[in-house]
This record gives sequence, C-alpha cells and structure tokens, in this order.
Amino acid sequence: MNQTQDEKSQLVEELAAALEQLRHTRPLVHNITNMVVMNDTANILLHIGASPVMAHAREEVEEMVSLAGALVLNIGTLTPDLVESMLVAGKKANQLGVPVILDPVGAGATRLRTESSLQILDAVRVTILRGNSAEIGVLAGYNAKVRGVDAVESGGEPVSIARRAARKFGLTVAITGKQDVISDGERVVLVDNGHEMMGGLTGTGCMSTALIGAFTAVALDPVMAAAAALVAFGVAGEAAAKRSLLPGSFKAALFDEIYSMTPDRIREEAKVSTI
Repeated sequence: MNQTQDEKSQLVEELAAALEQLRHTRPLVHNITNMVVMNDTANILLHIGASPVMAHAREEVEEMVSLAGALVLNIGTLTPDLVESMLVAGKKANQLGVPVILDPVGAGATRLRTESSLQILDAVRVTILRGNSAEIGVLAGYNAKVRGVDAVESGGEPVSIARRAARKFGLTVAITGKQDVISDGERVVLVDNGHEMMGGLTGTGCMSTALIGAFTAVALDPVMAAAAALVAFGVAGEAAAKRSLLPGSFKAALFDEIYSMTPDRIREEAKVSTI
C-alpha cells in the first residue's frame, strides 16, 4: 500500500516530537554493554540528550535499572557472568515496566553468542531487538552467516526477516544496514538516512542500539522510537560525511552532528516510509 503525503508528514512529525521529548526529559539509560565501544555509546547518549550509566555488576544492576528509563543489553564482549547480570537486570526491568533493548552482537558466529541471545529472549520480555540482518536472521531461524560481528549472508530479505523475528519473539525488530527496517510483525517502517562511512567505523551499530534505548525511554510506541533514533543517527551521519570522509574526523563530526540535532532537521531531512 502506497503511503500518502499526509501519512508521511504525520510519521515524520512523530519522529521529530520524540527528539523534542527526549531533550526535555533527559532519561537515564542503563547500559550493560560492549566494552570495546563503551565510551562511544556513553557519549552518543549524552550528545542526543540522555543520561548514560554503564553498570554491569550483578550486585547493583537491579538497583540501577530501578532508576532508569530504559535498559540496553549488548552482548558484544559477553561473558557468562555478564549474561547473568543481563538476565537479572532484564527481569527487574520487566517487573518495573522499564523497556529493554537487546543487541545480539555476533549471534550466529559462535554458539555462546547465539545461545545467550536466545536465553535472554526467552527469560526477559525484550521491547526492541536491534541487529544486522544476519544476526536477526539467525535468531529467527534463517540460514544466515556471520563472521565475527559482521553479516556475511542474511539468508533472507530484511523485511521478511524483521517481520518473522518480531512475530516469533513478540517484540519490535530494528535491522540496520544500507536501509534500516523496523517492524512489530505487522507495521514496517523503512529508514533510508545514513552514509556508508558509518559502516566503516567501529561501534556504530552499538551506538544505534544505545540511541534506540534513549528514544524508547520517552516514546510509547517502540516502532516510532526505533525509527526516530535511526533517522536522527542517519541524518547525523549524512551531515558528518559532508564535513569529512576520513574516519577519525568523521567520528568527531558524527558526535557533533548528534549533539546539534534538532526536531526541525528531522522534519526536513528524514527519509522514511512505511509499507
């Protein structure tokens, strides 16, 4: 079904309003996350207007998530102890009604990563599952291939993967790539903002997950929260690439563009549609 201009305008307005609400609320986002890029994910959250905290110890995660607007779980540098902290924090978040975002980094690359992701999905009511097409494909039952943390073959078409995974796990899926796909199993939102330089920078996937956490903390609709985060990140990436195509300066420009992001820029530059 083709999207009307009025429907698109309403969608973009919802995304812009989510950023405005985030900046007004400044939610605390509790991260149990990838230690390789922990500083970057903390900074991207700070620059978008959220308050990041990185608390991993089993002994404090229940107390910390009780203060948070969202919980982000990222298995990029997982250990069995870290997974246990994620399970404890996730169950507490569920009790409190705090949304949970899971990034199954490298699911499909090793048994530990795949089984840990499925364990969390089984034990915790996850709100949004964010990954690349291969990671999500593996979890959804596709014959996908992952090398390290990179997608080699998704085993299917991203929209179909997103819909199947959303229905299988009863949540919203956000697949990031050249085109971002967000689905709750019925609705599908496509985001075409972004730049190829983002794929050459370590941690942009983890940063997008953290941003989704920030928007989910203030948006009632997970599909809109994920779309708002990915549009804002993509618009920032496009602007950063205009300033620099070298990786070091591009990264600095990306943070600057997130910091200076405004609702009006989302209204003017969002490349988003529904199917």
